[in-house]
Amino acid sequence: MKTPLCDKFGIEYPIFGFTPSEEVAAAISRAGGLGVLGCVRFNETEELDAVLEWMHENTDGKPFGVDVVMPAKIPTEGSKVDLDTMIPPEHRAFVERTLDDLGVPPLPDGGDRVNTGVLGWLHSVARSHVDVAMEHTRKYGQIKLIANALGSPPADVIDLAHQNGVAVAALAGAKEHALHHVDAGVDIVIAQGYEGGGHTGEVTSMILWPELVDAVGDHPVLAAGGVGSGRQIAAAIALGAQGVWMGTYWLTAAEYNLGAHTEGEPSTVQQALLAATSRDTVRRRIYSGKPARLLKTAWTDAWDAPGAPDPLPMPLQNLLVGEAHARISASDDPKVVAMPAGQIVGRCNAITPVQELVDGLVAEYADAVARMNATLD
Repeated sequence: MKTPLCDKFGIEYPIFGFTPSEEVAAAISRAGGLGVLGCVRFNETEELDAVLEWMHENTDGKPFGVDVVMPAKIPTEGSKVDLDTMIPPEHRAFVERTLDDLGVPPLPDGGDRVNTGVLGWLHSVARSHVDVAMEHTRKYGQIKLIANALGSPPADVIDLAHQNGVAVAALAGAKEHALHHVDAGVDIVIAQGYEGGGHTGEVTSMILWPELVDAVGDHPVLAAGGVGSGRQIAAAIALGAQGVWMGTYWLTAAEYNLGAHTEGEPSTVQQALLAATSRDTVRRRIYSGKPARLLKTAWTDAWDAPGAPDPLPMPLQNLLVGEAHARISASDDPKVVAMPAGQIVGRCNAITPVQELVDGLVAEYADAVARMNATLD
């Protein structure tokens, strides 16, 4: 399993693993792929700085990447206090009422409205994430990729990354998005199909992947959206991709320990994931204000019920539900989780160490290629 991207990044397999967990990201890099740490959960630059320092100490010198959330067009966002005043009282009342109805307790320490992942959605905070990552790149040289979940990053961010020898990737759900990325100077297009978790478009992976490969020519494409097996990696390569971008697949990794959990037991989120089938996801705007595929739970059902308000645009929806997500994450009820997840969640049916997950992907890929080769006369 080797493509030009393996040589470009100095990795063994063209498997790019996106995860909010530094433990999982480091394990993916150690196993031969490229672990990509999601930075949106970090409100403070000091926290991200400490986590990246930990990554450098736990990746055996192997490369890794970071993922940020910022639109190409710089918004006039104002301060968080200004944004808070733009959230309608009826939306706040609905969230509080829903949490009470679902039995979600307050945060253990009482908390405040600045909780994990709230400020990370703001453009200014995402820029601070970029600055911290570039500082680490200059110091250690291990960060080889910066990816953006909302399309092409601003031009100066792309320039800054390139000045520091860091490649830039951006997600695309349509041909027009991919062509814009190439024109903007993005190095790698991540073609994310409808099946994927988080922010997705409306075109399925089987259609989208070859369409974007054909559109961008020799520009490398990573296939994303519903990848959870070596067979699917083989299909992606067959359709012209140079590798895969996988997210949901790592949520049931043994190293994943975010959210409420008991030592040695699956976390609350993992319990929900293990019980889910490929039909147990919904695509809604309730997570961030933009369409995102989520695990179907009592939380998503509440937003679908008659009388529920319409989601607010980004970043207001993030600020509205940020504390709710923190409370849900700290609770111990798997029926009430707020978690992006793709349709491949139906294959996430065991808690497995990352090394075993990668070994399984590689072995199944080899079997799939052997079967295909056997069809040639």
